[in-house]
Amino acid sequence: MALMIYDTRRKQKVIFKPINPGNVSMYVCGVTVYDLCHLGHARCYVAFDVVHRWLEASGYDVNYIQNFTDIDDKIINRANEKGVDFLKLVDENIEAYFEDMDSLNILRADVYPRCTEYVEQMISIIENLIIKNHAYLSNEGVYFHVESAPEKYGVLTGQNIDAVLSGAGGRVSKTGEGKRDHKDFALWKLAKPGEPSWDSPWGEGRPGWHIECTAMSMDHLGEQFDIHGGGHDLRFPHHEAEIFQGECHTGQSPVVNYWLHNGFVNMDGEKMSKSLGNFWTIRDIISNVNPLVLRFALINAQYRSPIDMNEQLLKDASVNHQRLLDSYKLALDSWAGVTENELRRLPEPKLSSSEPLAHSLGLIEKFAEEFALAMDDDFNTRQAVAKIMSIVREINRLLNSDLDPQDIHAVGFYALELFEQQAGTVLGLLPTREQISVMGEEPEEVSIRKAEISTQVEDLLIQRVQARTDKNWSEADRIRDKLSEMGVTVTDTPDGPVWDLF
Repeated sequence: MALMIYDTRRKQKVIFKPINPGNVSMYVCGVTVYDLCHLGHARCYVAFDVVHRWLEASGYDVNYIQNFTDIDDKIINRANEKGVDFLKLVDENIEAYFEDMDSLNILRADVYPRCTEYVEQMISIIENLIIKNHAYLSNEGVYFHVESAPEKYGVLTGQNIDAVLSGAGGRVSKTGEGKRDHKDFALWKLAKPGEPSWDSPWGEGRPGWHIECTAMSMDHLGEQFDIHGGGHDLRFPHHEAEIFQGECHTGQSPVVNYWLHNGFVNMDGEKMSKSLGNFWTIRDIISNVNPLVLRFALINAQYRSPIDMNEQLLKDASVNHQRLLDSYKLALDSWAGVTENELRRLPEPKLSSSEPLAHSLGLIEKFAEEFALAMDDDFNTRQAVAKIMSIVREINRLLNSDLDPQDIHAVGFYALELFEQQAGTVLGLLPTREQISVMGEEPEEVSIRKAEISTQVEDLLIQRVQARTDKNWSEADRIRDKLSEMGVTVTDTPDGPVWDLF
């Protein structure tokens, strides 16, 4: 199956064909570095990390660019609040960004341009837009005139600008003293007293938000490139502004062949917001859960789907991620002390075989193929994770069976390579072999507590299964609440409920 990608501009899944066969040019909008990264940033950059990983696993050479917006009203205001130079604030938050992303096992992009390094390129693009009558000078700076290219309006959102003006995240202002029309957006802002500024043909000032990404993406990837990504909220006004600027500047259409946008993160059904008190930074979360558990929770949904983040979602992710790690460690331990050359040759995987091991290997191969099909279907990590967990179940059954020890060694090595390719290289969910090999047993006090309550928990789980069978949902919920009060989390799997302490 060919790789299919949902292109926001075309509003459908289309076959992915890069401009240069074998090579992919990809630009993803980076953070405005005025504060620590939050859960929405984690969702975005984990999503595009998986895109990056799958493209490379599919044989493409990926040139991945992700910028930092290092000059912006928010940065200036925060620096003034703290009484520090804006560059000091920026550098501190960039360092914190990399610490957060590294903890989530996000591969580094090839280049991280900072917009203040590209002012000259931005000025050149703005000059050309003025010459082509797509931009005009006012007493506030330079604005792009949207009505100069009306056919390009709404190509991502499909909406009228007046209808979405109020929902544009504060990035669109109403008609000001220097704007001809509220639809127009700033390309160059004349400096206010005390603000950082750069020289330009129109006076001291600084670039507008949108022109930054146009200059940086084209400088690194050319006038046409394959993929441009970002959060769902960037479609308007930011990405539509990039289309106006880039296509009017170059005369090329499209400048970007595939627009990808990840879904929102909600908190218990509500949009994450500091004013609502449900705002989580990445550091807030990983102070309580393993960063790879957060990654598991984020990719256990297709990247375009919204995620409703809550404590139960993280608990379920923790249980399932631990099942994956336990199986990975079991595979690693099962052939310890045996060299690869000493491993017995496994039978050919064959679902139709009457030989149990060949049949099981055929089932695992089927799940592995379905994993690849899911990833080729617009990076459907939800289905890919489900296939990984099916592989976990079958590998555990084999490695805990009465197979000949030599077969156990061979199955363990086979499973290890499969886990490291799909769960590790592609999904980024595994620690290193060295880290997994020293995973300790659970603390003694946890083992004691589990032993104390195991009989009661198992009885309650049997009652809950019966209540669900009888469709007595209120009773099933009551039992789950009782288990939660005991500190027990329950995950429903195809093999039945699995419980652990949280």
